[in-house]
Amino acid sequence: MPAPSQADALLVRRIRSGDADAWNELISRFEGRLLAFVDKRTKDRAAAEDVVQETFIGFLTSLPNFDARRALEGYLFSIAAHKLTDHLRREGRRPTLPLIPDGSNPSSWEPAGSSRPASSILRSGERRRLEEDALVAAIGEQLEHWRQRSDWQKVQCVELLFVRGWANKDVAGRLGLSEQAVANHKFEFLARLRNAVRRQQLPDDVFPELYE
Repeated sequence: MPAPSQADALLVRRIRSGDADAWNELISRFEGRLLAFVDKRTKDRAAAEDVVQETFIGFLTSLPNFDARRALEGYLFSIAAHKLTDHLRREGRRPTLPLIPDGSNPSSWEPAGSSRPASSILRSGERRRLEEDALVAAIGEQLEHWRQRSDWQKVQCVELLFVRGWANKDVAGRLGLSEQAVANHKFEFLARLRNAVRRQQLPDDVFPELYE
């Protein structure tokens, strides 16, 4: 396994400290590669973008348990592979994650197809429902927090970003904010979402990236 670079370690420390610029740098560095990896396998650009967004949310959710000795790129691709596998299963394809030898090229990772017993499919469906329920509760908690503080601009910002799927630049123009302010609202929302999910103390097989 390749050793993490000092730049990667510093980037993770900055993200952990709440540095929104560091979060933007992470997305800038890895979004394109992750999107190419997922898009090649889904053949569906919109679905690939959703999987990549879930990957970054998964990274934020698992950040407290991230082992700084791991290569950041490999870690992100491992989350993407899990999210991609879940997506393909929901589409009716039954991939399983392959064993990836140390030092392999993440861009070459390929979920291999195989059939699964009905009990396994059922467990996957149950896990998916737990994930959805956990996210609904976490999002509701955050929106209620902003409602009590009358932070309606943040609510609008999150709705445009995550419900409408607008880019930061478009949201900034619509709400009369700077792109940095939009990025800060996004980072705050994802960080709070991560913490709210972790407080639910879900089983280890729900959001497995928390325990990698």
